[in-house]
Amino acid sequence: MAGELLASPRRRVVGVKETLKRLGAHQAAEVFVARDASPTIVGPVLKLAESEGIPVVQVDTMAELGKRCGIQVGAACATVLRA
Repeated sequence: MAGELLASPRRRVVGVKETLKRLGAHQAAEVFVARDASPTIVGPVLKLAESEGIPVVQVDTMAELGKRCGIQVGAACATVLRA
């Protein structure tokens, strides 16, 4: 269900900076990370999500994650926000 919320702009944020911000503010329900994203880029997201106990879903490519979010560019990560 949360994966379907990626297409809703009001229920998700896209990108590393926004994801880190929402994780830090305890607003994240689930995090999506592209497998082909640079570990240097998504490493802090994975570490913070793990420490906060937020589930992480791996998506094959950045292009696929961008498409799931309804944007025309790739995305390294995206976050579904708590209701």
